[in-house]
This record gives sequence, structure tokens and C-alpha cells, in this order.
Amino acid sequence: MQHAYLELKLAWELFNKAPETLSEPERKRLGKIAGQQGGIEQRILASAAAANVLVPAATLNNRLAEIRKRYPSDEEFMQDMARIGLNQNELESTVERELRIESVLEKVASAAAPVSAVEAEIYYRLHPEAFDRPEARQLRHILVTYNNGQEKAKAETKLEALRSTLKSPEKFGQAALRHSECPTAMAGGRLGIVKRHQLYPELEAAAFELGEREISSVLASPIGLHILYCDKILPSGMLAFAEVCERIMERLGDKRRRELQREWVKNLGTALDK
Repeated sequence: MQHAYLELKLAWELFNKAPETLSEPERKRLGKIAGQQGGIEQRILASAAAANVLVPAATLNNRLAEIRKRYPSDEEFMQDMARIGLNQNELESTVERELRIESVLEKVASAAAPVSAVEAEIYYRLHPEAFDRPEARQLRHILVTYNNGQEKAKAETKLEALRSTLKSPEKFGQAALRHSECPTAMAGGRLGIVKRHQLYPELEAAAFELGEREISSVLASPIGLHILYCDKILPSGMLAFAEVCERIMERLGDKRRRELQREWVKNLGTALDK
């Protein structure tokens, strides 16, 4: 029962597929991982740390509801449970077991020492490449499409006329709402923060030559004609430590907790094997 549920869960986590749709190599890998995982789970539940762990009814019900939501209908959910040989009571028992294991591991992880700001700054200085911000722009655009040469000429004339009147982001946004044939028109033509290699090559060079509050010439791309407007330049360079300190502390804290859990499980296996 538990092994069938574990295989079902791992099949979706590893391959994003139901177990019965796996190829032979995938099934072999799944069986190997499920066997290893099952052994680890048995050791965790046999540990002293698991002795007094209880799962609140509300937590169990929430997890069962999450599982049901993965299925388009209750009928499909019940069919899948029947296929792997689980009735409602067995499913609840299996999920409660899973939650007990998670609670034990969380309890173990809670003993990890907190990450200090000093440790975060050391990481920041030793890994500067991780905090190097590439140059970017906050851009808007107006797109006009065409189907033939005559429509292209009209679109170009229209955009050229607009260019001379759009001196502010507010006016550009209003013009985008009226004239742009891109879904971004509803947001004033906003493309958001754009980095290198995110635009059509025909647009990128012009986009990154714009100063703040400057408008490009009429530009052609595979989908039509554009004019671009630069709201803001976000310069390249190292992010300040103050901007990333909290993120680094969180990342290092998660890593420390995972390492503590792995070491605990490893030692647990050694102790139980003696």
C-alpha cells in the first residue's frame, strides 16, 4: 500500500507522469529510487525523534484536499486510487505517515544554527558573479502589424506621426492603448524589465541605445512595425549587499537545514544497522 503510493508520488515528481505511462528504463529507475526512499522512511519512523510526533487532523485534511485537486474530477481520483489499491482509509493512513516523516525532518532541521549577516556577507564577497546585475531597460512599445506592402507603408506613416507627439510615458501609454496591436496595449505598452537577448534581434540594438524617456525610430521585426520607449535604464553592476542580504541568509539557511537532515538520516541508518 505504502510502496504503491510512494511510486505514484515519485513518478509525478521525477517524470511528471503516471506510473503506468513510464518507459521501461523510467520504471527501473523509479523502482530503485522508491526502494531506497522506502528504506529511509522506515528508519525515520523508527527513530526516537518520531515517537511523539502527531499529525493534526486539519493538516491531514489539507494534504488530502491538495491531492484531490491534482485530478480533474472525483471520479478520476477514485479510479487512480483503486488502480494502485488504496481505499479512503488506506490513503489517509499513508498520507498521515508521509506527514509524520515531514514533521520529523522539520524538527531535525529546526536545530540548525541560524545564518548570520556576517556569514551572508562572506558568501556575497566570495561569489560576486552571482550578484552581477546585467544592464536592463524598462520598456514600452507600440506594435502595428501588416499583411502586404501597402499596409506596411500605412503603418510606418502612422508610427512616424505618433513618434513626434509622445514625449512622456503617460502619453505613450495612452497611444499604446489606442493604437498598439499587442496584448501589452492594455498595460500602456509596457514590456516590463527587458535584459539582453530577450527581444527580437531587430529591436535589441535600438532598445539598448535609448536613453531614459527616449523614443526609437520605427523598427521592423518578424511580427510587424514597432516604436520603443525607454521608461528607465537599470544599469549593470554588482547588487548592493543590503539588497541581497536577506535572500542570501534564506538560501544558506535552507542549505544548512538540508545538510543537517541528510547527516541525521545517514547517522540514523548507521545506528540502526549496528
